[in-house]
Amino acid sequence: MAYTASALLAAAAVVALELLWLRTGLLGRRSFWVAYAICLGFQVLVDGWLTKRSAAIVRYDPDEITGWRIPWDIPVEDYVYGFALIALTLLLWERRRLADLRERASVRSMR
Repeated sequence: MAYTASALLAAAAVVALELLWLRTGLLGRRSFWVAYAICLGFQVLVDGWLTKRSAAIVRYDPDEITGWRIPWDIPVEDYVYGFALIALTLLLWERRRLADLRERASVRSMR
């Protein structure tokens, strides 16, 4: 179950990174979950097409996943790994945005 373990580890690492270092507060905001839901909708469409309709494109080794599949035969691990990728991208983006805002405020206060 290497894919399962790596997906869970990735998601846990992203959440830990937010809680212990980034501290953007983004995971607690409604805007994050709305953005994630939009990404998830597209993930289901694309992943569903790749796994159900095009078995020659994407195949999963049954020994590497839990076997739990939701809509269109998508392994649950894909959702967990997708969460980690989307969350990490948005958290880093937010961290940068907040740093830029602090820098602008600092420059303004020096004037």
